[in-house]
Amino acid sequence: QVQLVESGGGLVQAGGSLRLSCAASGRTFSSYDMGWFRQAPGKEREFVAHIDWSGSITYYTDSVKGRFTIFRDNAKNTVYLQMNSLKPEDTAVYYCAAVTSYGSSWSAPTIVGSWGQGTQVTVSS
Repeated sequence: QVQLVESGGGLVQAGGSLRLSCAASGRTFSSYDMGWFRQAPGKEREFVAHIDWSGSITYYTDSVKGRFTIFRDNAKNTVYLQMNSLKPEDTAVYYCAAVTSYGSSWSAPTIVGSWGQGTQVTVSS
């Protein structure tokens, strides 16, 4: 199993940047694909970005392409989400997860363990 702790959220003005971190415990972090997801108030949790175990393959939801970058440091057991040009619609609680499969939807992954507390990102207009 892997346990994950998200951090780095906060309040930022539109156009600003934040870098989220997801620190993992356990020796198997480097063997997992990782994903970032977000849930806005009153909405379902949705997929944001994915990175494979090696860091060489990434995917993004269309709304964040060109603005967000997912990357990882397996030596530090950490995956990051660099968020630039933030928009008010990016406001949500952001979660990371170790993903084993996505099944029929990017937003309904099969994850290792359970969802963490997440980190709140609020973008003001």
